[in-house]
Amino acid sequence: MKRTTYAGLIDEKYLGQTVTLSGWVQKRRDFGDLIFVDLRDREGIVQLTFSATNQIALSVAEEMRSEYVISITGLVVNRNDDQVNNKIQSGKIEINVTDAKILATSKTPPFYIENGVNANEELKLKYRYLDLRRPEMQQNLRIRSKIMSSAMHFMDQNDFINIETPILAKSTPEGARDYLVPSRIFPGSFYALPQSPQLFKQLLMGAGFDRYFQIARAFRDEDLRGDRQPEFTQMDVETSFMSADEIRTLVNAWVKTMMYDVVNFDLDTAKIPTLTWQESMDRFGTDKPDLRIAYELKDLSSIVKTSDFGVFTNAIKAGGVVKAIAVPGGADKYSRKDIDKLAHYIERFGAKGLAWLKVTDEGLKGPIAKFFPEGNDLIHATGAKVGDLLLFGAGRTDIVAATLDYLRRQTAKDLELVNQENPWAFAWIVDWPLFEYSEDFDRWIAAHHPFTMPNEEDLHYLDEGEDPHQAHAQSYDLVLNGYELGSGSIRINSMSIQEKMLKALGFTPEAAHEAFGFLLEGMDFGFPPMGGIALGLDRLAMLLAGQENIREVIAFPKNSRATEPMTQAPTRVDGKQLNDLGLFVPEN
Repeated sequence: MKRTTYAGLIDEKYLGQTVTLSGWVQKRRDFGDLIFVDLRDREGIVQLTFSATNQIALSVAEEMRSEYVISITGLVVNRNDDQVNNKIQSGKIEINVTDAKILATSKTPPFYIENGVNANEELKLKYRYLDLRRPEMQQNLRIRSKIMSSAMHFMDQNDFINIETPILAKSTPEGARDYLVPSRIFPGSFYALPQSPQLFKQLLMGAGFDRYFQIARAFRDEDLRGDRQPEFTQMDVETSFMSADEIRTLVNAWVKTMMYDVVNFDLDTAKIPTLTWQESMDRFGTDKPDLRIAYELKDLSSIVKTSDFGVFTNAIKAGGVVKAIAVPGGADKYSRKDIDKLAHYIERFGAKGLAWLKVTDEGLKGPIAKFFPEGNDLIHATGAKVGDLLLFGAGRTDIVAATLDYLRRQTAKDLELVNQENPWAFAWIVDWPLFEYSEDFDRWIAAHHPFTMPNEEDLHYLDEGEDPHQAHAQSYDLVLNGYELGSGSIRINSMSIQEKMLKALGFTPEAAHEAFGFLLEGMDFGFPPMGGIALGLDRLAMLLAGQENIREVIAFPKNSRATEPMTQAPTRVDGKQLNDLGLFVPEN
């Protein structure tokens, strides 16, 4: 039987036609001499009618159960007026089946194949092929596909060359831990799966391919969270002879095209704000602000430094800050118990408590109100109004930033204060520090990566006797709705500057050439000025699909423990395979 079209696309234009359809049984309703079956495929559902006028087809329908795979032929007719379903494309018609065949039977699924199913995530991942049958999952992956298709078309139209880079490469210290692949031919030696195509795309610029694009797989052995996976996909761009402003203009046009192609949204790129890293940290406590939330962090250090509240004054004396957010309408919405829950959560950021005040008609109310009997300065500085809740952070600058960033996002979510009139809030974050201190590694690391060009006026900070940690970078991040969507920079194209950068990161000349010698040597052969960016495909798909977890837009993801419940990866391998690789793995 040759399929006429998809079941979900059958509508009134097929009236009076005989069609052949294939798919899965979504639901079966048996009334004896009349059986209704909902047939589902990737485009939706159509209702099938089996009646006593065709006993052979009816007898086949009697055998059908949920998730059976079937093929049918029948006549498209109007539904009765009282049975019309305007929620689906096929809701005004049904198919009187004249011929039917069961192509495959099915056991009872462990969960319903429907949207909004209430099933444990581990169970859904174990039976991912069933989870992917659900309409919302099919829609998620189609959004992902549309993004890739749009991106490829845009890059082709703008003269970018699609070039693949190696998956098996040399292990280089770029930040996160590498996934290593042992070599059988060279026992004791390892390939590394790429954390990004960064080095190769710079080499491609040196080779004269001035516009490179790739939808690239990347791998990082790091702790997982809702927007992170051990293997992920990035839309990778590199250019020669373009400034940072020109690259951002190109990316704006690219994003505008994808937003229109995928979600039919006409993005006004002229309204995308550009914030310095410092401004973003000062106003929002994060380098990836959600600009749909109207209220911001306010620095109160100068106001409270002479107060009688020791927590605030001691924080300032120790070199810290006191900041606050005014949560609109929060005074009545948050009880003491609710605020205690917030206080408990922010302990993970290093906060030692949560000071708060409520703004009422009679003034400030709350545990610390006695220390601020007037309170007008606090109200004025925060822009608070009657009914607002003031939440304070006091202490080290980074701890206060992380604390109030979380409280800002969480309270906006709790009170539905995220502006839905601006559904896609993009922003560029520029002028980043060249280095940042990593608590995990207990040392300074590159804020983006070791190949980022410092600002021209900051190059002297890499010289002997200077403090390189004062330097800022020619780097830029694209942010969407509080997520880092893409990260890019102008690259170093001079071996002398690159060597200084690596020295600032703690590399000896010998170690630098051991790790990156092929790149450093290449720079001696006329590397052009270059820059680029990589946009996260998984995160963009997650946001455009309205999801909160990238596992919902990846066909076969890992869970939060970096395992894959369906195939049970990772697994132990047999001794022969290990022997071939010259490896010994002790038993647990």
